[in-house]
Amino acid sequence: MERKFVEDKQKTECDLIKESFLYNLKYALAKDEYSAVKRDFYKSLAYTVRDRLVEKWTRTHQTYYEQDVKRVYYLSLEYLIGRTLGNSLINLEMMDDTYKSMQELGYDLEAIAEVEWDAGLGNGGLGRLAACFLDSMATMGIPAYGYGIRYDYGIFLQKIRDGYQIETPDNWLRYGNVWEIERPENIFMVKFYGRLEHYRDSAGNQRFAWVDTQEVMALAYDTPIPGYKTNTVNNMRLWSAKATRDFNLDYFTHGDYLQAVSDKAQSEAISRVLYPNDNVFEGKELRFKQEYFLVSATLQDIIRRYKKNYVERWDFHDFYEKVAIQLNDTHPAIGIAELMRILVDQELIEWEKAWHITIKTFGYTNHTVLPEALEKWSVTLLGNVLPRHLQIIYEINHRFLKDVSVNYPGDVERLRRMSIIEEADGKKVRMAHLAIVGSHSVNGVSALHSDILKKTLFKDFYELWPEKFNNKTNGITQRRWLRLCNYGLSELITECIGERWVTNLYELKKLAAYADDTAFQERWAEVKRMNKQSLSVCIREDKNFIANIDSIFDCQVKRIHEYKRQLLNALHCVYMYNQIKKHPTAHFVPRTVIFAGKAAPGYYMAKLIIKLINSIAKVVNSDTEVGDKLKVLFVANYSVTVAERLIPSAELSEQISTAGTEASGTGNMKFALNGALTIGTLDGANVEIKEEVGDENIFIFGLKTEDVERLNREGYNPRYYYETNHELKQIIDMIGGGFFSKEDRMLFRPIVDSLLCVDTYKVFADFNAYVECQRSVSNAYKDTAKWTKMSILNVANSGKFSSDRTIKEYADGVWDVKPVDVVLSSGVNDIVI
Repeated sequence: MERKFVEDKQKTECDLIKESFLYNLKYALAKDEYSAVKRDFYKSLAYTVRDRLVEKWTRTHQTYYEQDVKRVYYLSLEYLIGRTLGNSLINLEMMDDTYKSMQELGYDLEAIAEVEWDAGLGNGGLGRLAACFLDSMATMGIPAYGYGIRYDYGIFLQKIRDGYQIETPDNWLRYGNVWEIERPENIFMVKFYGRLEHYRDSAGNQRFAWVDTQEVMALAYDTPIPGYKTNTVNNMRLWSAKATRDFNLDYFTHGDYLQAVSDKAQSEAISRVLYPNDNVFEGKELRFKQEYFLVSATLQDIIRRYKKNYVERWDFHDFYEKVAIQLNDTHPAIGIAELMRILVDQELIEWEKAWHITIKTFGYTNHTVLPEALEKWSVTLLGNVLPRHLQIIYEINHRFLKDVSVNYPGDVERLRRMSIIEEADGKKVRMAHLAIVGSHSVNGVSALHSDILKKTLFKDFYELWPEKFNNKTNGITQRRWLRLCNYGLSELITECIGERWVTNLYELKKLAAYADDTAFQERWAEVKRMNKQSLSVCIREDKNFIANIDSIFDCQVKRIHEYKRQLLNALHCVYMYNQIKKHPTAHFVPRTVIFAGKAAPGYYMAKLIIKLINSIAKVVNSDTEVGDKLKVLFVANYSVTVAERLIPSAELSEQISTAGTEASGTGNMKFALNGALTIGTLDGANVEIKEEVGDENIFIFGLKTEDVERLNREGYNPRYYYETNHELKQIIDMIGGGFFSKEDRMLFRPIVDSLLCVDTYKVFADFNAYVECQRSVSNAYKDTAKWTKMSILNVANSGKFSSDRTIKEYADGVWDVKPVDVVLSSGVNDIVI
């Protein structure tokens, strides 16, 4: 035994990786090197890495129990964690040794990593932010858990067929998920429907029993989240819905086998698919059931953990001193009513004390000012699915409005505006109002967004409780969004200023000293060129599209929505096309305009915009007179992995939403961190990016929030811009007249009619300013040294936009939690996480 120990100590890290890899291949997968396929190699390597995580993972949670620390519980219905292998290798400091080990065994690490399927458990920025936060909390040693739903099918796979978006199922679990561990010991019952029974307890107090419910089981699946160069490995726990029994045997007795199968399928449908299309009533109910399923299972788990080994906690006297729950938007807001139900009905705590505990426990992050994202559930639906919760919400609202009346006597209109129950057009529960009333902290995600919340959207609440409101500007994790995805730039930065920037992004400030260094500029530009070349190869293989490496790589990659104004960018593409056709011999700074993003399946206009972009691309790219001067490309199936390829190659970042509509954005931060220059409006976090990088290193155009408000107030007439701007009129007439849709000349009339008659997002009003700003971009690009200097300074001034900074602000200002130092011990026992 002693001799074996000595031999193991003499082995290099590469030896140990190879040994574990081959062991997993042979024994865990029962394969040999000759019969194995690429997926087997991936699984073997993933098991090898996961084995390294387990000891730290177990010890982390052992430490949390031993020290009885306050823990953060981050509730989000979306997580876009991307591929786990590469991120784990970076954070465990295994990347170089693993690359070398695979090379020595004759395998290509990059090819193996390509096998991993993106866990697409989110629609966009909300899920990506949640994933960044988990990474930062682990890196900073914050005791934290991420809670969500393990959807069987993630966000749909997007295919482009004849220019149209086609949705196909994302069966991401088809080959299993190496990184997750099923926890059958952590299973909780979640109730729906039923009715209420009234009774008196021994003290004569009226109580309510929720009976005759339909029940679904929530089964936990855990994924380890490692911090960077730390022993901390936190946990992401996702819930999967399971029927309480495989089949209801009563149906078999009566010969109704199909009904038995149907009930089981209906129970498990809750976690079947990410956010169904809620244009139909059934979809809305399923989505609401998903939200409650998450919070019910999570709160049961939190309380189990809170009480574990502490009998004296029966009265929850220190619950909020040990538990901080953060609501990632309104989706988990029903958790406020659920915690009250548990405390009052099950733990028999009197209302006032229960309400005090609840408020102290919850924090609410608002992510939008768009009406469709501020959830409202019909009283009928909510009362049918969760009858006791509706009763509790009414009681919360009754007591809340009494307090408002005391502060603003006689102000009936204010009561109407602030009520949790909306009375107009059928009674609805305003979930954002419930979240504000039931939380001790309410934050926006950029300075501008938080200001809008206080001045307009939640003005009444801010006037009542100014101390509740605060700002926490979003951030991104530099580990994935620079260190992992942009190896060339990461290595150049580390060579020049050291590697402390990986955990302290403000260290990038040191790059400013190199901004005027000609030799450094050349190396910087060469990294960008190599990234562009790499992307071009991928595009050529996938779409047979040949990009001009000498052109500006101009990228707008984000969810397709009218407020994000992909239309404005598309109109500019037609403008550039017309200019080239009008002046074919004139000098033109070449452009490759790259779009990517998914439209919600039920969002007709967004899907038509995708078709328009592809139709424009078809005309532009096939015009020999235009040639390499202008190319337009729509990259299908945008995902975290696609973003990791696109963003390092981008030179211009399109952040052109209508002012006052984007809460923050994180794509803008990722592009800036990778050296792309921003063209954008003063919206969301663009305002703070401008403040950080300087006016001279960003391209800002268009209406400000107050200008948009003024236009809306005074009466906006989009047709005026159409009739007075010849170039805009030509573009709109081409689109409306069938120039880009000769097979159906009326195809794009809905877009044209919407712009001419309404133009909700002020595309026409900003068009001229956008064109002029794009002209400034082209002029700046002609001066390579100037452009490169601007790129360097964008990276150097991106320190503020690390999610590490955001998490520290939450930890200090909202959660009141401290980092915990995890020390590995020689003996690690199994514990319940």
